[in-house]
Amino acid sequence: MATSSTMETCSDSFIDFCCSPCLEHKIEQWAELYCDTCQKFYCAECVTLHGQLFGKHVTYGRGDTSKWPASKEVQDFLLKCDLHEDKHLEMYCNDHSQLCCTNCAFLNHR
Repeated sequence: MATSSTMETCSDSFIDFCCSPCLEHKIEQWAELYCDTCQKFYCAECVTLHGQLFGKHVTYGRGDTSKWPASKEVQDFLLKCDLHEDKHLEMYCNDHSQLCCTNCAFLNHR
């Protein structure tokens, strides 16, 4: 995942992530590190405290963003049906080699 300085707020981005503790306090701050143990993102300020408290946790910085998880927005987007936007992809049709929602499975993938 790439860093983008043109993004104005953390919530607008599918590419970048916001600091988890800062978001809890309604502060939008870019994440600089992901902790695999906590499964949270940390900005430069919060990562210092995290490091003091949890020095043995496995963390990944900006150089290892390929090890960061996909954002919730991206996951939700990828799991939605193209035809039925209110439905999630829940089934797989072996005949068509295609993921589908329950509506598509009933209508098109018997």
